[in-house]
Amino acid sequence: MPEGHTVHRIARQFRADLVDHPVAVSSPQGRFAAGAALLDGSVLTTAAALGKHLLLGFGYGDDAPLPVSDVVPERWVHVHLGLYGAWDFRGRVSPLADGQPVAFLGAPRRAVRMGEGEASLAPAAAGDAGVLTEVFPPPPVGAVRVRLATDATVADLRGPTACEVLGPPEVAAIVAKAGPDPQVDAWPEPQAEFVRRVRRRRVAIGQLLMDQSVVSGIGNIYRAEMLFRARLEPHVPGSAVPEEVLDALWRDWVVLLEDGIRTGVMLTREDLDGPGAPSRAAAVADRSLRHAVYGRAGEPCLRCGSTILREELAGRTLYWCPACQS
Repeated sequence: MPEGHTVHRIARQFRADLVDHPVAVSSPQGRFAAGAALLDGSVLTTAAALGKHLLLGFGYGDDAPLPVSDVVPERWVHVHLGLYGAWDFRGRVSPLADGQPVAFLGAPRRAVRMGEGEASLAPAAAGDAGVLTEVFPPPPVGAVRVRLATDATVADLRGPTACEVLGPPEVAAIVAKAGPDPQVDAWPEPQAEFVRRVRRRRVAIGQLLMDQSVVSGIGNIYRAEMLFRARLEPHVPGSAVPEEVLDALWRDWVVLLEDGIRTGVMLTREDLDGPGAPSRAAAVADRSLRHAVYGRAGEPCLRCGSTILREELAGRTLYWCPACQS
């Protein structure tokens, strides 16, 4: 399932290429036809992420004065990618970080896919033969739930768990239920709020970090790696974790989330570029080098040599080192 950094990158891509533009909204698959009819021709005014929730705000028609980013949206599209959802951006796709390839209208079409784990840049195929297309807008490929299109950029959504039109009160309810997100200015003291929400629960810290009402955006990979980096045993009840340890966990999440948003890749090993360790560039290229414990069950711990364990915790797979996290 895409974690918080991916959804924040999706929101940034929308802000770079579609916000402040009138958009043609359609549902090639047909499952979002009623919602598309409500939004077609309106201006995309806002694109925001909150943990694993993407919120796209729409207001006014195509005669609205631009820019309109400060206008409170009349309607919102709420998207949760779930396990299988992904966005494809085609046409003009602006860079989100230094060194990221860019696709422009005058060049052979390429697509940035965001979701299904992490972002990637891949050819936008016109068909099964994989031929690059010069046609714009490109024809929908596969079961596209919703297409948002300007005269320069197309965003196609496939396979989400949730895709729905909401009003402002319903969006406010989503925000009210969510745990703090370091990238969202919705809590006066987000770090203190995180500590409070963990300390009031007797549930295992390894489960609480995945609870989106406790903290937003952390998924299976970040959960395992943050606990390892903190030398924290994943079964300790939240109420028993010292406040200073939780403060450090939050600060680590702030750093990891920002790095993931900037690069589009989850790099969580602390020893990258160190003596005898792979370089950061090598870890970007090779997914197997990116993490200390996640996905390494049965292998030796990179720090102490003990065997990495794997177990099910609240229906999700947990990886941890029993020696380092004792």
